[in-house]
Amino acid sequence: MRFGKAEWSNYNRGLEREWLLTNGIGGFASGTITGANSRRYHGLLVASLKPPVQRHLILSQLHETIVTKDRDYSLHSFSTGDFVMEGFHYQQSFELNPLPVFTYSLGDISVEKTVTMVYGENTVAIVYRIRSGSEGLTLKIAPLINFRDYHGNSSRTHMRFTQQAGSDNTLIRPYDLDTPIRLYCAGSSYTPAEGCWFENMFYAVEEERGLHAYEDHYIPGSFSIDVEAGCDRVLSFVCTTEKEWIFREGTLLTKAEKARQAELVDRAGCRDDFSALLVRAADQFIVDRKSTGSKTILAGYPWFTDWGRDAMISLRGLTLSTGRFKDAAQILSAYSEYIKGGLVPNMFPDEGGEPGYNTVDAALWYVDAVDHYLKYTGDKALVKEKLFPSMLQIYRGYKDGTLHNIHMEEDGLITAGDESTQLTWMDAKVDDVVFTPRHGKAVEINALWYNALKILEAFAGEFDQDPSEYASLAMQVKDSFAKAFWYEDGKYLYDVVNGVYKDKRVRPNQIFAVSLAYPVIEGMQARCVVEKVWKELYTAYGLRSLSQDSPGYRGLYKGDRYTRDSAYHQGTVWAWPIGHFVDAFAKTLGQEPEYGDMMASFLKPFKDHLYHACLGSISEIFDGDEPLNPRGCCAQAWSVAEVLRAYKGFCD
Repeated sequence: MRFGKAEWSNYNRGLEREWLLTNGIGGFASGTITGANSRRYHGLLVASLKPPVQRHLILSQLHETIVTKDRDYSLHSFSTGDFVMEGFHYQQSFELNPLPVFTYSLGDISVEKTVTMVYGENTVAIVYRIRSGSEGLTLKIAPLINFRDYHGNSSRTHMRFTQQAGSDNTLIRPYDLDTPIRLYCAGSSYTPAEGCWFENMFYAVEEERGLHAYEDHYIPGSFSIDVEAGCDRVLSFVCTTEKEWIFREGTLLTKAEKARQAELVDRAGCRDDFSALLVRAADQFIVDRKSTGSKTILAGYPWFTDWGRDAMISLRGLTLSTGRFKDAAQILSAYSEYIKGGLVPNMFPDEGGEPGYNTVDAALWYVDAVDHYLKYTGDKALVKEKLFPSMLQIYRGYKDGTLHNIHMEEDGLITAGDESTQLTWMDAKVDDVVFTPRHGKAVEINALWYNALKILEAFAGEFDQDPSEYASLAMQVKDSFAKAFWYEDGKYLYDVVNGVYKDKRVRPNQIFAVSLAYPVIEGMQARCVVEKVWKELYTAYGLRSLSQDSPGYRGLYKGDRYTRDSAYHQGTVWAWPIGHFVDAFAKTLGQEPEYGDMMASFLKPFKDHLYHACLGSISEIFDGDEPLNPRGCCAQAWSVAEVLRAYKGFCD
């Protein structure tokens, strides 16, 4: 990906595209293509001090200045609200291949800057290649340091740092904690500063989200490097929080990271650039969790951690379709150890403690993920010894009843929750306000329940157990499902059934009744569901969470938290259901010659989206109204996973 000056003709245009690097332990680096920070989450090093959580902003920016005999050139860009530093005027290009590369042109001086993170470490390296012209120059680098939770903002009034300066490095300690911040720039001379601060960095995106939008940063000093006339010189700046770190040249770190990413693409067997980009994006969500000693899946950047529901939905696309079978085995095994009352944890808290079990669907998606794991890997030993027993725990919990009023009723269908709970993926809630109440019998939960019963039936037969109990119950569920959920007048499925109440609003949850490995409806009913979803919910970037024709539709996702969450599932477009929509379409309309190429057509718009928002990744959500502006997390695990899985299945 390469972008030129037309993409940052003014400061605000330069904020429209972001880049993201990750380090495999929950840390990341992120910013805009001009280097300006528009979010509180932007920074060259956001370290994960207890992988993958306890994430802290460490290095916000580097303010680089080229000093010549005649003038100074400030290469950095930022806003304080009233003032804009326009270093982007000197920027010639931005490339992502696969690492971010910024190129600046200053008369007969050229500066190329490459950012890389060290996999498995809270370390970032910035490599400069400077080609000087007829005169010598000096590069001055002033780091903007912080140490705060990545969800917050800092003020100089409460920040406290000490430093121990060397000739070309410095060791900074925040708040007298045992967390060193080490800065290195080999070949430079370091000059410490006293009481130097950057005040009021302005974050435009946070203001739009109704949050505090200003922040201060600490400037410990500056590094200076002299470059003679007519030179082509490469130098490295490194920032790390690793307690035992041996300096390595940034060029070597960059080379190693490029090789690691190339190996991922080769292993996945990608045939084109689109799938290769998605495979690299998929890697960003697969990280180590220290508390479990295993891999896990982060739900999204920049602010989500690992959630059970998201992990189970994402697992097939992120790990199985990319050939990362060992990672899949670790993730499934780790979650199996935390099953409680038949429930898979929805989230692990950042600061320890008991996981949260506030979900009705994560466990059923777990069963689906195990089924696909066995199909991809043939690993019967792990499934029989560890995963199948955990599936039986889930079965008993749902059948006999468990937390949150989750239980099977006499008709074999699953009901869950009450007026105060949000247990499905449409779970927006602020304080005591439930924006999409779906307690009772939700359509996708019972589609997943039937799918789970059929998987248990198949596994029981495979592992020399009696499958008749699961088979009999599955037959009852299929019959009850049609009676409870089929809306004959509309020719589609009710979204929720709760006693005599039947929710006729058109939502995408019905697509799972067709898309799963064991569809609970077939034939003309399945075709009608797909046609309804296609007509009323399909967009270029996914499925609307509510039809525009339904009461309560909200087409824009913006404003403060309350305003945003009230629109979250009331029309906002979600990318991740597109994979299941494509599966359902392939089973029904896709069987007809005139629609045979439509599966690929549904995925093509995402090729363009990779060049917008977070480059090379897929956003969490989009406005329901055109032009479908990207919103929410700029890089979302299940969005990437489902587009990648569907693309490899139907196009690659």
